[in-house]
Amino acid sequence: MTQVVDELARRLVADTVPPSAEHRDRADQARRQALLRLRVLAGVKEAVRHLEDQAAHAAAAGGAGYPEIGQAMSMSRQGARRRWPGLITNSTPHPTHRPTPRST
Repeated sequence: MTQVVDELARRLVADTVPPSAEHRDRADQARRQALLRLRVLAGVKEAVRHLEDQAAHAAAAGGAGYPEIGQAMSMSRQGARRRWPGLITNSTPHPTHRPTPRST
């Protein structure tokens, strides 16, 4: 996953920063590319966090609890609860087992 994100960031930077024509500007160009890469990666991190929030809400709506959500995020139940306080409430639908009616 890291390689995919790194490649995406590098491609976005390469598309944004035109190469410098002068040899003496190479250090400046490298600095600008590194700073732009940081900006791109910050945007990726924000987008991933947003997508995590959406997935956590969808999981909770599907009946997942904090232990399952925490495990999916490689964090504890408490960590998931701190990240998404109020995500799991009494109004969150939970799957229930309904016994099959017997005919008599």
